[in-house]
Amino acid sequence: MAGLAYIFPGQGSQKVGMGQALYGESPDARSVFDRADDILQMPLSTLCFEGPADELTDTVNAQPAILVTSIAMLKAARAAGAPTPDWVAGHSLGHFSALVAAGALDFDTAVRLVRARGVAMKQAG
Repeated sequence: MAGLAYIFPGQGSQKVGMGQALYGESPDARSVFDRADDILQMPLSTLCFEGPADELTDTVNAQPAILVTSIAMLKAARAAGAPTPDWVAGHSLGHFSALVAAGALDFDTAVRLVRARGVAMKQAG
């Protein structure tokens, strides 16, 4: 079986500075970060770009930050002519990014879901 797959990362892949260069270079990526800031009513983009690291790694923030960065990368790649994948997959949290990439879940809903998932995981842990 051959084909192209896009695989999206899970929690733990967050890093201060993630997505910052892409935000500056790609209007498509910028719109993804800006939309997430509006949905969450907080500057998630600033947290991704500048930290602090302990706040970014808090599961409540890490989960939407990873989703948003993944989708921003996807949108920028597609705008640059990247091919449509035959398959998408994601590790743990990454399955939400894969669902958005496949068109099975809209971005706005995914952002809200992963925020709620992060809150629930923090409360349970």
